[in-house]
Amino acid sequence: MSAKKPLNVVLCWHMHQPEYRDLVSGEYQLPWTYLHAMKDYADMAAHLEDVPEARAVVNFAPVLLDQINDYANQLHGYLKDTAALRDPLLAALDEPALPVRREQRLDLIKTCLRANKERLIDPYPAYKRLADIAKWLDDKPEAVMYMGEQYLSDLLVWYHLAWLGETVKRRDARVKRLMEKEIAFTLHDRRELLEIIADSVGGIIARYRALAERGQVELSVNPYAHPIVPLMSDLGSAREAMPDVPLPLLSHYPGGEERARTHIEQGLATFQGYFGFKPTGCWPSEGSVSTAALKLFAEAGFRWAASGGAVLQHSLKASGKVHGLSREQQLYRPYRVADTGDIACFFRDDGLSDMIGFTYSTWHGDDAVNNLVTHLETIDNACSDGGDYLVPIILDGENAWEFYPNNGYYFLNALYTRLARHPRIRLTTFSEYLSEGGQVLSLPRLVAGSWVYGTFSTWIGDK
Repeated sequence: MSAKKPLNVVLCWHMHQPEYRDLVSGEYQLPWTYLHAMKDYADMAAHLEDVPEARAVVNFAPVLLDQINDYANQLHGYLKDTAALRDPLLAALDEPALPVRREQRLDLIKTCLRANKERLIDPYPAYKRLADIAKWLDDKPEAVMYMGEQYLSDLLVWYHLAWLGETVKRRDARVKRLMEKEIAFTLHDRRELLEIIADSVGGIIARYRALAERGQVELSVNPYAHPIVPLMSDLGSAREAMPDVPLPLLSHYPGGEERARTHIEQGLATFQGYFGFKPTGCWPSEGSVSTAALKLFAEAGFRWAASGGAVLQHSLKASGKVHGLSREQQLYRPYRVADTGDIACFFRDDGLSDMIGFTYSTWHGDDAVNNLVTHLETIDNACSDGGDYLVPIILDGENAWEFYPNNGYYFLNALYTRLARHPRIRLTTFSEYLSEGGQVLSLPRLVAGSWVYGTFSTWIGDK
């Protein structure tokens, strides 16, 4: 029997936001890109920087990269008095005169409460008091005209302080001073906070590029504006997993395959512009795959793609490869699908990925990591034949942390530390596994679908 190999584990974080800019004016309609940048993208980079022996895959939507870069340029230009801010909320932070009209004031107050109450508002007594006053205004909106400008100023500051990454809150002396001040923030304070945001957002792309250059992170990409490529290529692919799903009256998406190619090409060009190299991997939008889509990805030069575990289960059943295979033999190896070229497809462990995404947020950080490690040790025990196995844990790298205490600070720190130092676990990347000759199985047929239920029901089929 071959010597037992460590269990390969890939942590793959997908960073994505849709296009929030008005394509005519360039003004942002919603602030989520810069808020997630200064909270989640900053923290996720910091946790990897703190544990140099840890490894991960980070997938960026190109349309997100363009917006991060745009915010960085706006902030730099604004602070140098050479450009305007095109995000109304960000601009309000440095406005000498805040809104005076009733509806404008109510809108600003409502916007500054768009945060997880338990995790981002209630932990800060000063912010909670401001939120309680805002709740009182729900029943008496006319009273907003009696609220002083100081109330609006403090609410703006606390909203942005709460949305800063936990690593920034703990390490930036300017942030500590503002949080200790608590109330009566001045225009100077607001300008300082804008400078903090500029530093955080402006450093995001460079930090991930540095992590990639030292080999700690594999950066991957998806088609430019996050399209569902299988449906663009063939609307009928929805019926592979849902035979009775109603389809649009149109027989095909107009110019679908050509548009899909354009998204892939534009995505690659955008990625190369920011990181200086061509990626070898792709987490397709929503993990959406089909035989035609994988073929397009392979033609573009990708060596790997990934999708959901349910897609694999549907495909194995359709291929007649279920009987006689253990769960570990099925799930924890990549596949090459017939007629798609030289591209390997990995399939996420839906259970473990969703535990991080939806369950562990209510657990103590150490307990959550202990539970995850126990699951991985159980998988390792089942993979005892000396073969190559890889557990793909793939999930959203931004939205989950708002539901964790301290933006997942304790969980993520313990996660990277424990996995990186575990004697039976090896953190790696998809490309490294393939480059080292890791085993890839063959799959005669791929049933098209996404990570959501293994179907496209989220995007097609409404009656």
